[in-house]
Amino acid sequence: MSEATKRAQEFLKREGAFRLGQLLTESSHPKTRRLSRTAAVDLPAAIRLLQSVDDDIPPAMEQVLGQECFRQLIEAFGDALRTGRRIFFTGCGATGRLSILLEAAWRRFWRTVDGSYSEMENSVFSVMAGGDFALIKSVEGYEDFPDFGRYQLRERGVGPDDVVVAITEGGETPFVIGTAWQGLDAGANVFFVYNNPTELLCSHVERSREVIEEPRITKLDLTTGPMAITGSTRMQATTAELFVVGSALEIALARFLREKQSPIHIEEFGPDRYLRHLSGLLAQLSSPESVDTLARATEFEEVIYHRKGLVTYAADSFLLDVLTDTTERSPTFMLPAFRKRGDDLSPRSWAFVKDPSRSTEEAWHSLLQRPPRGLDWPDDVYKELNAPAAVRANPSKLDNSEIYRFMIGNETDPSRTDAPDSALVAVAVSGETGHLTKTALESFGGSYKKTAALTVGTEESETGTDETFHFSCSLADSPLQLWHHLAVKLVLNTLSTATMVRMDRVIGNAMVWLSPSNKKLIDRGSRLIAQETGSSYEQACIALHEAMEEVNAGQQQGREVPSPVALAIERLGGHQ
Repeated sequence: MSEATKRAQEFLKREGAFRLGQLLTESSHPKTRRLSRTAAVDLPAAIRLLQSVDDDIPPAMEQVLGQECFRQLIEAFGDALRTGRRIFFTGCGATGRLSILLEAAWRRFWRTVDGSYSEMENSVFSVMAGGDFALIKSVEGYEDFPDFGRYQLRERGVGPDDVVVAITEGGETPFVIGTAWQGLDAGANVFFVYNNPTELLCSHVERSREVIEEPRITKLDLTTGPMAITGSTRMQATTAELFVVGSALEIALARFLREKQSPIHIEEFGPDRYLRHLSGLLAQLSSPESVDTLARATEFEEVIYHRKGLVTYAADSFLLDVLTDTTERSPTFMLPAFRKRGDDLSPRSWAFVKDPSRSTEEAWHSLLQRPPRGLDWPDDVYKELNAPAAVRANPSKLDNSEIYRFMIGNETDPSRTDAPDSALVAVAVSGETGHLTKTALESFGGSYKKTAALTVGTEESETGTDETFHFSCSLADSPLQLWHHLAVKLVLNTLSTATMVRMDRVIGNAMVWLSPSNKKLIDRGSRLIAQETGSSYEQACIALHEAMEEVNAGQQQGREVPSPVALAIERLGGHQ
């Protein structure tokens, strides 16, 4: 029996808690079942299919914003601000990046106001599985262990009467569940935010049921339905979470400043106003003009990738948003991850990000609005946390020195421009377009074969680039720039997904080119293989582990490798 088969049988025997096929977020959305076929013949129609699933969000959010649990979240935020307590957002993967975005937006706001409120900047903290390093590249296995979540939150010093908002798209992530229990043990006010029906989670996932049935934890069920791409919760689920949690934080902030009789004037929006803005933004981004622009931008990137070329995004205020979408393409579609300085062996990422105004270290500080918080755990911590033997023997390097090796600053990088094709794409929102594109072109423009600007807002400005993709939409002013962040997310999610569909990384609406980097993704990959080949789940799981072994060997040799899921499907005689 091969080692791969042994690992598969071990998974089948011991990891039944990660068989999540019954969850709504893991199911196929009927609207997009023919997505890949549609994209092959009618790209604008495929884009509208993707966007049509976003239409599921406002009705679901209307119910959530009318519930007592949403009011309680606002009140908890307000109480923490008034009493000098802290607010923690926790997550992993897409929700970890969301947590970091909320903290950065909070810090950016307070840096624009009167200095007498400077202490407020440190009221909000994020905790992501694997630390800030995981912004760039998922840290294999961390999300599978609740004790890791407990420890990371404990490291941040959570205490009595703080607020902990544990955010998990599926509602079943062990790391996030661990942070919820740690917050409760510390005497914090704990909220659990998720995107699957409560009854479904309680019926099928014991660790979720235990949290949901704990009366001291307030639950927010944000279910919108299946994702546009099966299981791709970086899309609708995380959009709903950004909207709900961001709205509550903004409402609490506006009330706090009013109660303080602060000279900082922020208009307080009620839930109805937030819902109208959300519906309006979705309508504007799905207009015929915006759909046409998305189709042109998709074709622009598709051509570059087909030529084995590379895309580099330049951004300033929204660099974190762009980095989030760009890094999430790697596990979602099995693309090469960001490459560190000094690594000439690993394949180059198809897309990368750059800050044209700052050095790499300065760019990381600006992106996060603070120094990075990498993890630098000694061996005894991994032992204390009962980490698997493989993790204890070879723990990942996750400290700040490793983060700074990702050269996102304005240093020249010939590896981004010496490919058969290359493009520099400036991503700008509202009033920053002119300055950003000028700076990006001055810093990098001459090195790339093509230049483009992707702009979001009401006014279309002169960019000086070869191509301009402008998305006309009105963005309401708000303290955390919630609408700006949502607009960039919606545009980039649709653009990157549509491009990968056109690159044959999706079959129907299933992302068969995924990286099975944790137990949930091994389960998802096994289900997709079984679905596409007609094999049993057990046969699919063994085939996946065999393919993972082969792919890992190729990665160690520095090759750009296929998805183990796609490889297993091919071996079992499924979709070619």
